[in-house]
Amino acid sequence: MSTEPIIQVRNIVKRFDGRAVLDGVTFDVYPGETMVIMGGSGCGKSTCLRTMIGSLTLDEGDIRLFGRSILDLSEDAMNEVRKKFGILFQSGALFNSMTIAENVALPLHEHTDLPRNIIDITVKLKLELVGLREHADKYPAQISGGMKKRAGLARAMSLDPKILFYDEPSAGLDPVTSAEIDRLIINLSKKLGVTSVVVTHEMDSAFAIADRMVMLDKGRALKVAPRRWYDDLRNVPEAPARELPESERLIRQFLRGDADGPITERRAATNYADDLLATPIPEDMTPSLEPSRWN
Repeated sequence: MSTEPIIQVRNIVKRFDGRAVLDGVTFDVYPGETMVIMGGSGCGKSTCLRTMIGSLTLDEGDIRLFGRSILDLSEDAMNEVRKKFGILFQSGALFNSMTIAENVALPLHEHTDLPRNIIDITVKLKLELVGLREHADKYPAQISGGMKKRAGLARAMSLDPKILFYDEPSAGLDPVTSAEIDRLIINLSKKLGVTSVVVTHEMDSAFAIADRMVMLDKGRALKVAPRRWYDDLRNVPEAPARELPESERLIRQFLRGDADGPITERRAATNYADDLLATPIPEDMTPSLEPSRWN
């Protein structure tokens, strides 16, 4: 593993309506590794991913990709950086009016001057990598959810990125299809040296693909460690686990999916009466809209 991070996240803070969704998160990602960002719903996983790809601005902190801060880049400069990474969105985010092949070819048409025959060959190569070459002429409505995820991955790889970002790649998939996606992520890392950042709360998938993992809770990074550390914590017996620090007991509960532990204790501590009698929502309150990186 290279000693120089390809991604550096430093004390990032992101607030919505004054509430810190990310509160001082710091970690590095090294070339060729798979970093899994995990945590419960609402912990800040997807927000962290969106800041890393430049679709959300930060309130504090810094993010560096390829050794360069992305905070002060112009739109054109950021688009050049984006050509070096690909994104697999949770739903696949395919264009329904285009065939699978046309979806994969779109970034090549938009961002390269390659002749049509070279683009066609490249598309077939990418679809072969994800096992969809025979389905190239189908439309998204004609394929399954797992196939849409694989097609989205082929499109994300079309420009041969150095980094791939995955937003819940296993969400909504059956166990076999989820395992196929996991294997694709592992193969891309091992065979092509692609660096992967995976946002997930699926523990089977996380432990299958991760080199290192970061656990988020209430916008904070509780622990950044190799997969082995998390695996050892997950297997700590119940009696010794009671002596662990609260943060580690919380992580252990999440990893194991236990019904009892710090997470559920924290939820139960919410005062229902106080919530009922809380200040009502103002009638003239309007929805809060978060602008994109550039207005």
